Amino acid sequence: MSQSLPQCEHLSTHVNLLLELLYQEHSLRSQQDVSTIEASLKKAVSPQFEIVFAGAFSAGKSMLINALLERELLYSAEGHATGTECHIYYAEPEQERVVLTFLSEVEIREQIQALCQRLNLQNSTNINQAEVKDFLNECCQQIIEQEGGENKSERAKQAKALMLLLEGFTQNRDRIHTINAATYSMEQFNFSNLTEAASYARRGSNSSVLKRLDYYCHHPLLKDGNVLVDMPGIDAPVKKDADLTYRKIEHPDTSAVVCVLKPASAGDMTTEETELLEKMRANLGIRDRVFYVFNRIDETWYAAQLRQRLDSLIQSQFRDTSRVHKTSGLLGFYGSQIKHTNSSNRFGLDTLFAESVKSMGGEEETPQFVSEFNNYCANSGKLTRTEFKVSVHGYETPNENYIRILSEWGIPLINQLITDSGIEDFRSSITRYLTEEKRPQLFATLADDLQPLCITLRKYYLDHYRDLESQPREIDAMKAQELTRLNHELQEVGLQFKKYIANEVNEIIVNGDNLFEEDFQKLKARMVSRLDELVNTFSVQNAHRNAALSHPRNATVPLIAILVEALYYLANELENVLVEGVKTLTNAFCQRLLDRVKQTEYYRKLYRLLGNDGGIENQLKQVEISLIHALVSEAKVECDRYVRESPRFYDENTFSIYQFRQTLQQVSQGYDCSCMVEAEPAIRQLLKLDFEPKVSATIRKYFRQTINETLKSQLLPMADQQADIILQQYDQAREYLGQTLEQEAQEKIDKNLRLQGEIKEKIEAYNEAVLGINHCLKAMQVYERQLPLIGEENLQLKDYVVKAVTVDNSVSNGNGDSENSEVLNII
Repeated sequence: MSQSLPQCEHLSTHVNLLLELLYQEHSLRSQQDVSTIEASLKKAVSPQFEIVFAGAFSAGKSMLINALLERELLYSAEGHATGTECHIYYAEPEQERVVLTFLSEVEIREQIQALCQRLNLQNSTNINQAEVKDFLNECCQQIIEQEGGENKSERAKQAKALMLLLEGFTQNRDRIHTINAATYSMEQFNFSNLTEAASYARRGSNSSVLKRLDYYCHHPLLKDGNVLVDMPGIDAPVKKDADLTYRKIEHPDTSAVVCVLKPASAGDMTTEETELLEKMRANLGIRDRVFYVFNRIDETWYAAQLRQRLDSLIQSQFRDTSRVHKTSGLLGFYGSQIKHTNSSNRFGLDTLFAESVKSMGGEEETPQFVSEFNNYCANSGKLTRTEFKVSVHGYETPNENYIRILSEWGIPLINQLITDSGIEDFRSSITRYLTEEKRPQLFATLADDLQPLCITLRKYYLDHYRDLESQPREIDAMKAQELTRLNHELQEVGLQFKKYIANEVNEIIVNGDNLFEEDFQKLKARMVSRLDELVNTFSVQNAHRNAALSHPRNATVPLIAILVEALYYLANELENVLVEGVKTLTNAFCQRLLDRVKQTEYYRKLYRLLGNDGGIENQLKQVEISLIHALVSEAKVECDRYVRESPRFYDENTFSIYQFRQTLQQVSQGYDCSCMVEAEPAIRQLLKLDFEPKVSATIRKYFRQTINETLKSQLLPMADQQADIILQQYDQAREYLGQTLEQEAQEKIDKNLRLQGEIKEKIEAYNEAVLGINHCLKAMQVYERQLPLIGEENLQLKDYVVKAVTVDNSVSNGNGDSENSEVLNII
């Protein structure tokens, strides 16, 4: 739409340039949600503006569109719920046309099945058989007769809809494909104009089998890309049709919604209508561009309680009442049509309503409009305080009353009817919006969405530019500034090292270091497997030999001596495993810790300040030695305790004491070595019962806590000490920086100038985009939404409050001395 104004020709380019500037700044991306900007931009530049009419079926959507355009384009009938989607586009008078798309046979079958289920009719899928269609038609006719007429009840209306669907399928069989929807131009039907094509499409039987209608007609409301869209009812009997409407409401192409609601006739909002309102609010493409129309308002004229409930609903749930309208599409539309009739054609009975008044049994039928018109004149109360003294006679037929009343009062009464229908008010409101308010509001919305982005970019550029502007431009000044910050930087490195080591220790304590956990699991597995291996290979004969050597005067060895040898043997072997395991564990951890430290920013910064790592690597290697020594000592103490039997080993009523007694009884059968050897399996089982709980307690309970405490007690003091060592190297850092600082100062000055140049280029791009957008907004007369520019005066440091003060910036240089420096505080 914006292409009609030359000032807005490059609007998309300018907005996208701002978005590109945002994407270039990584720190700003997460702060801005650009989806709303993209949605509002799409609406502002789109050549079409789709206004979707949505609501329940039989809510009067089609009649409302007919009334809006003062033209009978769309088919409208109570109880007739189809999946027809109608789009109405603008066309010049000589280019009016219709494009018709038919439902497929599969889709028609789905609708027939849904209606049959509602009517409790047996359904056959083969609707090509004449006897099936005849059977369904007979059933529907019986239902209509039982209900007293096709408009007397909801069931009768649905029966009529099924009859129309069957009739439409039969009459248009050659145009309906089995699976795919077929599309035809009106020329293929030999229609010469839009009126003929629309008349064909409005016919109930034809309308029932049409999937989509695309009207191109001449009406000022449709100019500027406005497209009216009539959707199936949200409570249509075929769920797919209802889903089609919900998807359309959520589609980004939908720009505005006319929500046609039924509480005027039903009293309350339905579940489907509530869901419809929720989906509209969720679509960024719609925003607040919603009109709420309570159609069939004439039904509240005759029911005070219904009128009160409707007024209460509007007051409680609809804040912007300027977008809420009460209408009667039926009275408003046909009122506008009969203005062009006269007594010669019985005020439309012989023309507009000719199909509805066809004689049956010698008596004319009464069109729905005629009944509602007579009711309006007699019972609505709308004419009480007017000049119209209308009477409806009971001895006359409805059609006779209709003709007589219009003959007496004519066009003035019709104008009063149209006014009371609310259609004129609704038409004026939506016409004013589409022709006067729509485009400025779309651009105002875009400007509102861009405002936070522009403020963020502007502040970001100014802050960074001013920060760079405040930096020294001379090498000596830059060197002095760097040296002034040296002590602080050394202190900061020390603190970062301490924090890093503390975090690494904490990760181990909370089992967060995956590689350490893997190494510890290997240690646990090695202890368990080694215990099994030692128990299974334990030799009673070797133990007997060692025990006998210890006591040369005796030839007999007791079971207790065998167990003592076994306890020492297993405890010492397991100690070897645990000692070797903690060495491997500690070596791997310390190596990883050193590698990680070397990858940190503070480590690289330390090299820049000192030319070395300040002793960090040496300290880590020293602490590795201390850790190994401490953990080896703890491992030896832990395994030395294995020599003592478990506290509950000899408890009564335990399997271990039972096994001990059985073994003792077995070896007591003789006094030589063979008796002991024969009891070897039992002795091994006894050892297993004793050692398994002890090893399990070590690896699952106690030793991990020992490792954690040792790491904490060794690493954290080391980190504190190393931080102090780094701070004490101030003199070395000052001397080292003195050798390299001149080159670094020049590089930093050059870098600052380069960064300032880049920011200036971005500011120029920003200003170019904002100026283009502002020109477009001015052209749209949206003056109050101008976006902020960045002027040269904004780049000057005078915008800051600048105070030169001497600050007690005494800092320790590590040697007990201090240095005072005069700094410029920029607030």
